[in-house]
Amino acid sequence: MPIKRADDFEVRRQHLKDLTDEELEQRFWALAEKIVDPLVELARNNTTPSIERSILLRMGFSSLEAKDIVNNTIDRGLMGKGAGHVVLKVSKHLNRDYREVGREMAQGLHWDLAVNIFKGGEK
Repeated sequence: MPIKRADDFEVRRQHLKDLTDEELEQRFWALAEKIVDPLVELARNNTTPSIERSILLRMGFSSLEAKDIVNNTIDRGLMGKGAGHVVLKVSKHLNRDYREVGREMAQGLHWDLAVNIFKGGEK
């Protein structure tokens, strides 16, 4: 025996019933952007060690090098600058290949320069 569902679709669609397909599509995308905007803002302004390691891996560093670079970045309060960004800035300052400089940074070199470039950053 079928059960009749209490349906309020007609009530809920009252404010939409006079909109054209184009207007409905515009409304859909406006609401979708409204929902996603806080996520985009969160991603834009925040990072994690995992994200920074992932960026460094995509820059061509090994996972061990990426781990050491991220740990050094955190220890020096430069995490807010982005580990990849720190490597790029230091390599640009030294006028050398970023992967070569990054490997040296993974071994603990150039961090005083990085701190000096970013003036200590925030922890």
